[in-house]
Amino acid sequence: MLLITLLLASKATLNVHCLHNLIFIKLYYCHYLELQYLINAINSHYYLNPIIMTISKIFVLYQIIIRFYKTLNLKNLMKSKLIMLCATIISLLPMSVSFAQDKSPVKFGKISPEDFDLSKHHFDTSVNAVVIADIGTSYFEGNSKGWFTLYFKRQKRVKILNRNGFDAANEEVFLFSKAQDEEKLENLKAITYNLENGQVIETKLESSSIFKEKISKNLVRKKFTFPAVKENSIIEYSYTVSSDFLFNLQPWTFQGEYPCLWSEYQIALPEFFNYVSLSQGYIPYFINKSTNSYKSYNVMQPGVSLTSSSEHISLTGNVTNTRWVIKDVPAIKEENYTSTLRNHVSKIEFQLSQYRFPNQPVKDIMGNWVSASEALMKDEDFGVAIEKDNNWLNDDMKAIVGSCTNLLEKANKIYSFVRNNFTCTDYSDVKLNNSLKSIFKNKNGSVSDINLLLVSMLRHENIKTDPLLLSTRQHGVASDLYPLMDRFNYVIAAAHVDDNTYYLDATRPLGFGKLAGDCYNGVGRIISKEPSAVYFETDSLKEQKFTNVFIINNDKGALEGNFRSSLGYIESSNTREKITKNGKESFFKKLKSAYGSDYKIFNEGIDSLKILEEPVAVSFDFIMDTHNEDILYFNPLMSEGYKENLFKAAERNYPVEMPFTMNEIYVLNMEIPKGYVVDEMPKSAKVEFNGGEGYFEYLIGKTANGLQLRSRVVLKKANFSPEDYNSLRDFFGYVVKKHNEQIVFKKQH
Repeated sequence: MLLITLLLASKATLNVHCLHNLIFIKLYYCHYLELQYLINAINSHYYLNPIIMTISKIFVLYQIIIRFYKTLNLKNLMKSKLIMLCATIISLLPMSVSFAQDKSPVKFGKISPEDFDLSKHHFDTSVNAVVIADIGTSYFEGNSKGWFTLYFKRQKRVKILNRNGFDAANEEVFLFSKAQDEEKLENLKAITYNLENGQVIETKLESSSIFKEKISKNLVRKKFTFPAVKENSIIEYSYTVSSDFLFNLQPWTFQGEYPCLWSEYQIALPEFFNYVSLSQGYIPYFINKSTNSYKSYNVMQPGVSLTSSSEHISLTGNVTNTRWVIKDVPAIKEENYTSTLRNHVSKIEFQLSQYRFPNQPVKDIMGNWVSASEALMKDEDFGVAIEKDNNWLNDDMKAIVGSCTNLLEKANKIYSFVRNNFTCTDYSDVKLNNSLKSIFKNKNGSVSDINLLLVSMLRHENIKTDPLLLSTRQHGVASDLYPLMDRFNYVIAAAHVDDNTYYLDATRPLGFGKLAGDCYNGVGRIISKEPSAVYFETDSLKEQKFTNVFIINNDKGALEGNFRSSLGYIESSNTREKITKNGKESFFKKLKSAYGSDYKIFNEGIDSLKILEEPVAVSFDFIMDTHNEDILYFNPLMSEGYKENLFKAAERNYPVEMPFTMNEIYVLNMEIPKGYVVDEMPKSAKVEFNGGEGYFEYLIGKTANGLQLRSRVVLKKANFSPEDYNSLRDFFGYVVKKHNEQIVFKKQH
C-alpha cells in the first residue's frame, strides 16, 4: 500500500518512462524496507513522548525520500511537492500519535500556582478530593535470571478539597511474595504541594515514613501518609514495581471513591505471553487503541556452575501496545442493594493464559477447570488432607454418629457436631492453615479449615462429599469461564446422599442444607475428578414473611393487641446471629424503641430460635394508649411498613442486587376504638410492577365495629437492570406513600 501511494503521489513529477523502469521499483523497495525497519525501531520505544516519536518518524522519512530521489538523479523535484509527498505517506503510517486532546492533562513533577485552580473542570463539587490524573504503564524486559521481569509504573496526582478528604493522603502498595522472592517497590517519590502567598511549597516524603507489613503468606503491604497535608493541598506520587511473577500483570481500576479527571493505563505486551483480559464498567473509553511494534529482548541465562559462563539470548518479536483512557470519571457511590462495588467499578484485569515462544509448542498456563481441580486436589493445603484415610478420627466419629446407619442421618449428626462445636475465625479463605488434626483439637479455624474438616469427616463415614469453592457477595462475582482462583474466597461442603446434593456450611448457625444469603452470588465450583459448576442465584431464594396483628378494646378503655411475625429464612438467620451476639434483651429493646412511647410491649417471645431448620417467629402483646384525644391518628402498619424509599438516588448506572425475592404479607384485624368513629381512612389500591415481575396490594375494609387491612409486597426476582431502576424506585415510592397513610378516628360526643 505504501509503495502504491508513493508511486501515485509522485506520478505528476516523475518521468513516465521512469515509472516503468524495473530499477526504479527495486531501488524504491530497498528504501521502503529500510523505512519500515526504522519506523518499527522507533515504535519499540513506547515509553517516549508521542510528539518525540512523531518528529523522529518524520525526520527518518524525509531523509529516506531525499536519498531515494538523489539515487534517481531527480534534481528538479520541487521542495513543495516533496513535502506534499512526505505528508501523504505519513498519513498512512501506523503511528501511535496522540493529538493535544489525547494527552494527559498534567506533567508530573511540575506544579504551578495555576494547577491549584480546577474551576475549568467538571466534577461533583460535593466530594472531598479529586484525582487530577492517574496513569499506569506495564511492560516487560529480559533479566539476568534467564527469564523476564514485569515492570509497573504509576503516577498519580490528587487535590484535597477539604479536611474530609485527608484520607486520600493515605496510600498503600501491595506486593506479591513467594518463599524468598518478593516484588520490589522502587523509586517511590511522594510530594505534597501547598500554595502559600502565591508560591508553591513542596514537602517530600521521607523514606523512614514508609512502612512494611506482612498481610499473609503471599502478600506484603507498604504504606505511607503524605506529609504537610492541608485543605487544597495537591499530593503526587510515582513508583515502579518490578516483578518476576508474570502472572501478576497489574489490573487497573479507572473509577474509585473520588472523581478522576484522567485515568490511563498502557500495556506493552510481547507476543511471547498471552493474557486473558476481563473488563467491566459502564463508562465508555475516551481512548481504546492498540498499535504494533517490534522489540528485541535480551535475556541472560546464568551458567549452571561456577565455572560455566552465562548465555546471552536475544528474542525479537511483535509487541502490542494498548492504551486505555477514561476522562472525567465520576466517583462510584454505593447504593442500597449492591452486592459489592467490585462488581461494577470500571476496571480491567488480566490472567496469564499461555507462553508462546518461537520454535516451541504453546504452553498452557491458565488451563481449564479439570486441570485446576487436579492441581487443587494435589495441594497439601487443600485436597491432599481430605484424600487421606484420617484414621485418627475413628474413635471420635463413633461417638458422634453412634449406632446410626442411615447416611442422611449420619450426615446430619456430623454437620450438627461441627456447627455446634467449632468457632470460625475468618470468613474469607480457601486453603488450610493448619492440619485437620490440629483444627479438630483446637475447635476453631477459618471457613476453609472448618468446612474442609467437615468434608473429611463425612468422607470418613463413606458419605460422598466434595469441597465446593464460591465467592461471597462482598468479595465479588467469580468467573464462570476461566479458573481464576483469586475470584473465590469461600469453601463449603457438597454432600451427595441418595441422589440428592446438600450444600453445607458449618461455620454459621444454619439448618442442614441451608446457606447464608451472602453465599448466593453466582457460580460456584465443585472440586473433584469431574469438576462442575453450581449456580447460587438470589432469584432462587424465595423469602416469605407473614405478620398477623389483632387489636381489641380492653376493659380499661385502651387498645390491646397481639403481634406475631413469622420471618423468612434469611431474616431468621440474621435474627439468630443478632441475638447470639447481643442477646434477646437488646433485640427487644430496639424493637420497643421503634414503636415509641405510645406502646407498652410485654410478653415478648421468639420461637424456633434453636430449631435452625425452622423460621423464627417473633411475638409480643401490647397496649396502645389513646390519651383520650378527640382525634386519634393511627397507622395500621404500625412499625412494620416502609417508612422511606429503599432507592433514593435519582439515577443508577449499575444493577440492583437484592438478596432474595420478596413476599411480605401483613394482616391487621382491629376493633374501632371505643367511643370513636372512623372519620377518614386510606383507599384500597393494587399496583403491578414491570409486567408481572411484582405487585403491591393494599386492601382495607370497614365493618360496623372493626377494620381489616391486608398489605402485600411481592417481587418475583431479585436482580434488576439499571433500565429497571426508575420503575423500581417509583414502585417503592408508592408503597411508602400507602404505608404511611393513616386512619383518622374521631371521638363521638
